Amino acid sequence: MDSAPAFVVSHADTDTNLCPSQPNDIFSKLEKSPDNAEVVFDFSQPILYSPTISALVARLLSYMPDADDTMVRRSFAVACIAHEGQKRQSGEPYIDHPVAVATILLDLQMDAISIAAALLHDVVEDTKVGLSHIETIFGSEIALLVDGVTKLSVLEAQSKEEAQAGTYRKMFIAMADDPRVVLIKLADRLHNMRTLGAMSPERQQRIARETLDIYAPLAHRLGIWQVKSELEDLSFKTLKSDKYREIAQQLTLRREARERIIQRVIARLRIALDREGITAQISGRPKHIYSIYRKMERKGISLDQIYDKFAVRVIVNEVNECYRVLGIVHNLWTPILSEFDDYIAVPKESMYRSLHTTVLIPGGTPCEVQIRTQEMHEVAEHGIAAHWRYKEGFGKSDRSFETKITWLRSLIDWRREMTDAREFIESLKADMFEEQVYVFTPKGKIIDLPVGSTPVDFAYRIHSEVGHRCAGAKVNNRMAPLDYQIQNAEIVQIMTSRAPRGPSRDWLNFVKTDSARSHIKRYFRRLERDENIAAGRDLLEKELKRLGLSAVAFDDIVSIWGARSIEDLFALIGSGETTARQVAQKVLAQRAETQDDLAEIPQITPSPRPSATDILVRGESNLLTRMAKCCNPVVGEPIVGYITRGKGVTVHRADCRTILNERDRERLVDVAWGSNNPTGYPVPVRIESWDRVGLWRDVSGAIADAEINIDSVSQRHTRRSGRAVLVVVLKIQSINQLTMILDKLNRIPDVIEARRESYSAAQLA
Repeated sequence: MDSAPAFVVSHADTDTNLCPSQPNDIFSKLEKSPDNAEVVFDFSQPILYSPTISALVARLLSYMPDADDTMVRRSFAVACIAHEGQKRQSGEPYIDHPVAVATILLDLQMDAISIAAALLHDVVEDTKVGLSHIETIFGSEIALLVDGVTKLSVLEAQSKEEAQAGTYRKMFIAMADDPRVVLIKLADRLHNMRTLGAMSPERQQRIARETLDIYAPLAHRLGIWQVKSELEDLSFKTLKSDKYREIAQQLTLRREARERIIQRVIARLRIALDREGITAQISGRPKHIYSIYRKMERKGISLDQIYDKFAVRVIVNEVNECYRVLGIVHNLWTPILSEFDDYIAVPKESMYRSLHTTVLIPGGTPCEVQIRTQEMHEVAEHGIAAHWRYKEGFGKSDRSFETKITWLRSLIDWRREMTDAREFIESLKADMFEEQVYVFTPKGKIIDLPVGSTPVDFAYRIHSEVGHRCAGAKVNNRMAPLDYQIQNAEIVQIMTSRAPRGPSRDWLNFVKTDSARSHIKRYFRRLERDENIAAGRDLLEKELKRLGLSAVAFDDIVSIWGARSIEDLFALIGSGETTARQVAQKVLAQRAETQDDLAEIPQITPSPRPSATDILVRGESNLLTRMAKCCNPVVGEPIVGYITRGKGVTVHRADCRTILNERDRERLVDVAWGSNNPTGYPVPVRIESWDRVGLWRDVSGAIADAEINIDSVSQRHTRRSGRAVLVVVLKIQSINQLTMILDKLNRIPDVIEARRESYSAAQLA
């Protein structure tokens, strides 16, 4: 505040209005004031010392006695004058909204700068006061907070959607620099959700969906449980009001019985703690409605079948008392060992710490018990907001706090270079807002990753250089493939190479997190173009060969993909901008579209016997069909039918040479896949490998893990010394399943190549 200009305040006792009209309004005074000059405001005493601001300041000083209350009063005065005459859609004075946002932040016990910024958060967006005015009056720190939560106007973007995405991008980047930005935004959204009823049904639905998709998950990741749970319940109430009322009514009907059980548990536990001389606050823990609904949907069960509706929270004074209480709880009731978590020894990255255990209370009913200290409870409820209560303030140096929010900044920093706001938000949602798994480093540090993440994602979360040098991984001290999907509570160890080696382009086919994918792409973009072209050509040729598309000309692929030249396409693949698999899949789809111009033919008479493969011929099923042995199509591939003489319709792949060379085009007919054949479709796969003991065990194990049946196995003679060639006929359900199993087979040690084989080639074995 030292750089802010001085204020001259006159006390007009005769004016008793909350927001008095000014003879010379704030805007003209600001416009006329030269840079760094004194700014004079004729604020009257009623506006600076009104009951509203006095109540806010009293709450602030109750937990932060040294707070700058003058700054908060002046921010309220500026907001009052700026919003004078404005109304919310509910008809209430607009100033009520920033006051409500400030009140929510006071509940979180935030600092004076946050409260001042909350009072001013809509001034720049909705009035004539500019950001430069805020900086001149209150300094750069408050101005940055206000700017971080100010929406972009449609004039600054090409559409409302782009403006919205740009606003999100702006907020997240500002959040990485100062987390108070998002706390103000969450408080703003919470009050808007509380007053959503004044808006049209369409806007209510849109805002509730946005809240559930963006703001509630963000509050969860920041550990602000108090805000997260209310945002979820309010959104759920708007989006699915009938289901919300149904669950709420059922909970109300069962409330008395539930509370009686909880009170008996609390009474017995209190007696045991008093006997041990432990002072504790014990209470029932309410479970919010949306979390109950999510569990009902996820498990497909009714409310009666949710057994963790019973929950007790114990708050003690010291950390060692947490473990003493845990022992007492386990002595009183039988613990369910699989339901114990120690987040005190291994805190979550959002700073959450607590002991969780589930015990069987009388009647065999599970009851969850959470045990924590008062400070842990504040962090659990308020997340990063609790930092301001236990530390000197955000502006002070605090290594522990900086470490705790490193994960947050790491999610944002590399995305700053993205110019497309929508791409920025989609990539951030993929990493930040998906369901999480919690895994451990060998030293016990807990890392959270999206469900489906692999050891490569884990390596890049640790550091980009660890990802680039990743040579292998151990999960729970056992070797694991790099595409293994990490599960909750597993210990992951990354083995790195000493010499620089760089990532593999194949990793782009299975990494889950957008940050890992971005690091890999940026690595290959830095390589020389010639090297990328060579690598891209090799990858594309291998993928086309694997999928049986080797006959497709590169010129055709360039046309299908829309590249300027085949070298440009190779370079895109080699740099990681796209993958060979994406190109091959588009080739398959394009070849399917070329069949739309085939000549019409009369309808075929249905066969009395249903087709084994359930192919639709011109939209009709139960016609006599058979799969062509020359190309052996798989579900999901483009197909075309050929009317035979007396044997119904033979189904070929759209790119089958037999069909491409067929002169009698009138005998071709449109066909499509019906429901999947539960037994699968036979597809020969050729596996060439260095011969060794255990080769077939590893191959069959990979196939079994993928839940694919083996139709037959044969060994092909090869003149190459030390090599073995196996031809395995697999029962495949779809082209995606085929691609997946080929990936797994190619990653088996000593396997040189695994690719799809035509039946005619397989029969030569």
